[in-house]
Amino acid sequence: MSKTEIYISVDVETDGPIPGPNSMLSIGGAAFLEDGPPEATFSANLEQLPDATPDPATMAWWRTQPEAWQRCRTDLEAPTEAMRRFVAWLDLTSRGRTPVFVGYPAGFDFLFVYWYLIRFVGQSPFSFSALDIKTLGMAVLGCGYREVSKRTLKPYGSDRPHPHVAVEDAIEQGELFQNLLRASRAQRRGAAE
Repeated sequence: MSKTEIYISVDVETDGPIPGPNSMLSIGGAAFLEDGPPEATFSANLEQLPDATPDPATMAWWRTQPEAWQRCRTDLEAPTEAMRRFVAWLDLTSRGRTPVFVGYPAGFDFLFVYWYLIRFVGQSPFSFSALDIKTLGMAVLGCGYREVSKRTLKPYGSDRPHPHVAVEDAIEQGELFQNLLRASRAQRRGAAE
């Protein structure tokens, strides 16, 4: 692993499929190296955007998750404050290393985080890129992308639950990332022997 990078597992909870028309409700981050527990974690619950409208299908799903809904609707912060705090946390946690966004699936979480960073902070410490855990799983399992799921990745997963609480999910997904990264490196070493 590059000593100049730190892997930031990020999870978001939202009230719909796209930022702008819908809101990011919470963001969780967990900073990981190749081994060991998270170096640091971040959590924020955000006020909904004033001009956004919650998606009916997403809200129907939230009604099946009352505990998670309650947890993401307490201690709300304005999006500007939450995202500035997130960037400050990234700066402090990175300590000169490049933060690499890690998500499952990265396409969803990064879409919201990048949009919020640009809108409320004016820049993204992650630049334009994100590392997708599902794609790494595809490489380790040697299968097609659509064949990868939390079920097929279970041998590499964490023992933690997935409670749909952003910071807890970020930690769980970061541990999955670490396990897949180690498996990928072991496969590469085995192929070289």
